[in-house]
Amino acid sequence: MDQAERELLTRIADALDRLAPNPVAAPRLDAADAFVWHPVPPSLTPVPCVARVAINLILGVDHAKALLMENTLHFASGLPANNAMLWGARGMGKSSLVKAVHAAVNQSRPKSLVLIEIHREDIGSLPALLDLLRGNCRRFLIFCDDLSFEREDADYKALKSVLDGGIEGRPDNVLFYATSNRRHLMPRDMIENERATAINPSESTEEKVSLSDRFGLWVGFHNCDQANYLAMIDAYASHFSLPIRATDLHAKAIEWSITRGARSGRVAWQCIQDIAGRLGVQLATVER
Repeated sequence: MDQAERELLTRIADALDRLAPNPVAAPRLDAADAFVWHPVPPSLTPVPCVARVAINLILGVDHAKALLMENTLHFASGLPANNAMLWGARGMGKSSLVKAVHAAVNQSRPKSLVLIEIHREDIGSLPALLDLLRGNCRRFLIFCDDLSFEREDADYKALKSVLDGGIEGRPDNVLFYATSNRRHLMPRDMIENERATAINPSESTEEKVSLSDRFGLWVGFHNCDQANYLAMIDAYASHFSLPIRATDLHAKAIEWSITRGARSGRVAWQCIQDIAGRLGVQLATVER
């Protein structure tokens, strides 16, 4: 091989090196107990302090709290557990409960569980995330908030494969939790349109709604009544030691819910923020 040929091969090799994707660096999964997944470039960003509500302040959803806590404790202990779908009324603490349960489990079993948040638009990158987690000694709870799919959205097929399918399957050290306002993750008009226009309506509809069947645990959240709403208000006021009489607190809370046209944990927290601001009381940051 003469000098010209060697130089040509060197240039080709250099060009191929530039085109090749950079190798994915192994994340430091012992750096924190919570991370946010970013698919481009593939990385996990540590979250030193998760914005969350203490589990004792999430009221009116005792059955849901017990179900999710038991399932998560099983998983953290290395026992069989189900992927979970938290669905239902807005503002009733679905995402707050996931974060609070993660904190409570780690409080009883330190460093036993890692929470990884994946954004809805990044669901298609789940296989890449699982490749990073597979075989790791830690146990991971992947969490997607406000998960739903619109017309012509094919990402639900990737999620179906990850949850219950594929040759490799879901790693034993990974569990998937999602929240949604829709029980079947699809808009009702999309499902009804499939029934009306498909050649085989039943098969087409099943393809769309079967994703929710991959979640072994369904946890429903429903609109709260006034008694539960006022209990939430009282719990917040007591926790933050707000200097206000109970009768005045309830009157302001009821007026607030009427102006918002709703009663929920989120509305209760927003009301407490307003009352605390008027009283000149600082509140620690929490999120519902």
